[in-house]
Amino acid sequence: MPTYISLMRFTEQGVKAVKDHPKRREAAAKGIEAMGGKLLHTYLTMGRYDVVAVLDLPDDDAAAKFALITGRQGNVSTETMRAFDEGEFDRLLNSL
Repeated sequence: MPTYISLMRFTEQGVKAVKDHPKRREAAAKGIEAMGGKLLHTYLTMGRYDVVAVLDLPDDDAAAKFALITGRQGNVSTETMRAFDEGEFDRLLNSL
């Protein structure tokens, strides 16, 4: 299953309700599971982004759906990227 990394920044609304973040993370994990995926890790980070999430999702459509659902809640803005593991990377290199 493809892996995605979602970089998130709290909005003003998200910062005001930051104590609710664990509940929102739980709800996100359930939503991801309903799409056939799994929330692997979340990290509070310092710097440009506030939260980094690592997800396994079935495909790009599910990743886009996750970003849209998350964004419309208004607590974070997201930037989501497809991540290729070492085996996938090596396979791509070998096909060059």
